[in-house]
Amino acid sequence: MSGDTVTQLGTSPQASWGVSASSADLVRPVREARRIAIAAEPKPISLDLARTAMIVIDMQNDFCHPKGWLASIGVDVAPARTPIDPLRAFLPKLREQGVPVIWVNWGVRPDRRNLSPALLHVYNPDGRGAGLADALPGTGACVLTEGSWSAQIVDELVPDPADIHVSKHRMSGFWDTPLDSILRNLDAKTLLFGGVNADQCVLHTLADANFLGYDTVMVTDCTATTSPDFCWQATLYNVKQIFGFAADSTAFAFQA
Repeated sequence: MSGDTVTQLGTSPQASWGVSASSADLVRPVREARRIAIAAEPKPISLDLARTAMIVIDMQNDFCHPKGWLASIGVDVAPARTPIDPLRAFLPKLREQGVPVIWVNWGVRPDRRNLSPALLHVYNPDGRGAGLADALPGTGACVLTEGSWSAQIVDELVPDPADIHVSKHRMSGFWDTPLDSILRNLDAKTLLFGGVNADQCVLHTLADANFLGYDTVMVTDCTATTSPDFCWQATLYNVKQIFGFAADSTAFAFQA
């Protein structure tokens, strides 16, 4: 493309073409691997930070705030708040290493047009309560509705302007969302997972990532559930036995 004005087409350097009036260069730039060794279970692992992304799931007011939806139906949300401090410490370190942070949160349509009765039943089992997109009696906030206070990330976790946000309307963050396309444009191969609830949305998103060919690591201190402890234990067992690996955030010894 000598002599031509070259324009890069793409949303990230690793997924861009160089184009001009006379030709197109489809060769993506080669990125050097940035290996990091981590003490994980069921065995130690090494991963490439240059091809890793962090997915934080459902750290939202409706799941983690004392005035949110879960608390309104009598659930103790204290366990859902335990990932807040570890995430506040871990996410800036990942950003410093150039690892993308992706917030995958419930954000349903106000008209619920893409929600099945089976899914609505999960959040309103007797049909008389406040389910998805319904207003909570105490606050008037609409349950897990995109753009509402209910669906907002808790105040204690402040996203960086460069972070990526994906709204979902299933337990899995991959169904009917752009998450997979975004990850492929980032050239991400290894996905780190945190958030709530471990045995529900975190596990289902992690499992789908595994089915799609991504390597998956649950960051245990950045993940929690309001379900009984045996659900947490079963989730950890399945992650380590079937889907990937589990590691504490303190096992990531980043070099300055």
